Amino acid sequence: MRPSPRRFAQRPSITGFDPKKFAAAAGNAKGDPWARYEQWRYTGPFSRWNRFKGSFPGLGIATVAFAGYCVIEALFFKDDDHGHHDEIL
Repeated sequence: MRPSPRRFAQRPSITGFDPKKFAAAAGNAKGDPWARYEQWRYTGPFSRWNRFKGSFPGLGIATVAFAGYCVIEALFFKDDDHGHHDEIL
């Protein structure tokens, strides 16, 4: 026979803040009178993608240029020295 699971009482908050009561008091976002005025912040050039895209200007061009440099260096600028230092100056 299994013991029944204990039901733990919720501990009282030290600060007295209850997030469930706070969310209920905040009400519905549909009734927000400022929603229409705040909408511009999330559309057009201020959308999340456009803000992220502008965070690193030139990163795409720099990545392609660096990759091209690495390929050209590997193909044309081979070093035949291989680290042999037998010669005395």
